[in-house]
Formats: sequence, C-alpha cells, structure tokens
Amino acid sequence: MNKSANLLLSTILALSLMLVGCGKTEGDNAAAPNANQTAEAASVQIGMLKLTSSAPLFIGIEKGFFKEENIDARAKWFEAAQPIAVATAAGSVDVGATGITASLYNMVAGGQKLVIVADKGREQQGYSSSALLFPSDSPLKSIEELKGKKIGITQTGSTYHYMAGRLLEKHGLGLQDVELIPLNSIKGLMEALKSKQVDAILLNEPNISTVVEEGYGKVIAQIGDEMDYQTSGIFFSPKLAENKDVAERFLKAYAKSTRYYYDAVLTKKDGKIVPGANYDEVVSIIAKYTDQEPDLIKKGLPYMDRDGKLLESDIKTQVDWYAKEKLIDKAIDTKEIVNIQLLDDAVQKLGK
Repeated sequence: MNKSANLLLSTILALSLMLVGCGKTEGDNAAAPNANQTAEAASVQIGMLKLTSSAPLFIGIEKGFFKEENIDARAKWFEAAQPIAVATAAGSVDVGATGITASLYNMVAGGQKLVIVADKGREQQGYSSSALLFPSDSPLKSIEELKGKKIGITQTGSTYHYMAGRLLEKHGLGLQDVELIPLNSIKGLMEALKSKQVDAILLNEPNISTVVEEGYGKVIAQIGDEMDYQTSGIFFSPKLAENKDVAERFLKAYAKSTRYYYDAVLTKKDGKIVPGANYDEVVSIIAKYTDQEPDLIKKGLPYMDRDGKLLESDIKTQVDWYAKEKLIDKAIDTKEIVNIQLLDDAVQKLGK
C-alpha cells in the first residue's frame, strides 16, 4: 500500500472514531435520565372532583411534572367529596384531593386512617375565595345584625357550616343565635338568596362574582379577611404515606405544580392580582379538566400556598371546634392525621 493510500485510510479511520465518539455523547445526553427517572416507576391514582381547586394536580399531569418523578399519575373522578376520603382511607385510591369536613374527622375518629399532607385551597387575607353575602336590598349591614336570622349553608358539618360558626363567634354571636338552613347545593344557596328565603348565605367563587354581577347579592365579609382557614387538602392513603420515596416524589411534583399555578394566577402587583406569564395556559388547562368556560374560571381562582404547604395549626382549630359543637363523635389527635414533614423534605429537594 503506497503512502497516499495509508494517509487516506488513516484519515478515514480517525474521522470514523470521531463520529462514533460524537454519536455516543449525544445519545448519552439524550437518554441519560435524571436522578428521579432512575427511581422505581410508580403508578398513583388520584381521587378528585372537577373543581378549579384541583388545578395543581391538573397542571402536574398536563405538564409532565409527575412523569419527571417517574410517577404515572392518573385521575379517578368522583361526584362528591366524602367518597374520596373513604376511598383514600380504604386504599382504593392512593391520593385524595377534597374538602376537609366534619365527616372526614368522624371517619378518622371511627378508626379509619389517612394522612393530610398538603394544601389544596385555603382562605387567605386579600384573596376572594369564600364570602358571606346578603341580598342586595337587605336592610342588614353587619354580621352582628344576623341574630335571629336565617343563614344558608350547603350541609350540616360542611366547610360552610364551619365558616358560619367561626364567623359568628368572631362577631359576638354563636350558632344558637341563628337558624342554619342546609340547602344541599351551591345552586340552592344562590336561588335561596335571590328569592330571599334566607337572610344570608356562605358562597364560593366564581359564584360570588356571578351573584354580584347579576345584582341580587352583596358581599358583607370575605372569609379570608376574617380568618385563616384550610378548606381542603391533599390526603395520602396509609400505604402511600409509608412509602417515603414515592410520597416525596409525588409531593415534589405537586409543589412544582403549585408554584406554576401560583406564579400564573395569584401574584400581586401594587396589592392587586395580575396575570402571570402562564396565566392563559393555566386557565386553559383548568378548562380542559373541569369542562368550564375560561371566562368563568377567571372569576374565581382559589388561593393556594406557593409550595403547597398545609396550614397545620388550623387543622387542630377545626377539630376542636367540631368537637365543641358535637359535630364529631370525639376529638382526635391531629398528629395522627397530619404529616407536613413529607412535603418539607420534598420542597427542600426541589429547591427554590
């Protein structure tokens, strides 16, 4: 073989080795999983309602945040809140996302187990979530004037029952001073206010905005301005709570989702909420999962902690109040049903 041929062969060989090396590097980078993807794959079924307050869960599924943690998160839809808690305690679903009510505490008092681990909606000062409304032409002007009057709530032992009781107590009254009228549904509350069958109702967004816009009701007090209140939460089944690895990975994805939600729809400028960079995207995701119109969703985007942190102290306040009012069979030790450490560890791993 002559010198020119040797040179050509050497050049081809060198180029081939370079290409192989480059190809291997690109393949490694593309396929290299992050530390979370090397973790054991897990399937997590989430029991939830088609409500705006489930937005972080919708975001986590839609944006792939759960998949980043090697978790296959799947929604299981329910028609009411209480069956979600029952299913979570029984292990029929791994995660429950719903309101925190007297019936949940009674279930725990009866020996069933679940763990409240994160925020899914709370009353917070400066944000409209739930409110006390009077008919627009009511002669009443304050909460103190409700003595002897009728207040509409959804159900006995509900979050609305709790809000009514706490609100009255703050203003020098008690449940014994009024007549609570259970109306079973949000629609029932709105109709009762419109027809003046009651003197006041508790209501949530976006229904508050609808009532005010239609002109038959007026806001007397925003619940978040009156008290801090953890209205709903994320619950883990006993089995999931014991699996620290999967539990933390789930909550890491959830915290990433609550940050995405908060930054899109809850940030404030000069004391007023302003749309964030991903506002329209988040509204679109919520619309997809709740079958609601975007304009309606924009009227009532509930407050959530940016990291999804639970208002732990309020859980004890709730238990004590429900026990005082004999709405739960017996007081329970909240340390048995609350675990904030899992989320704290997840947020620490997530970083800023």
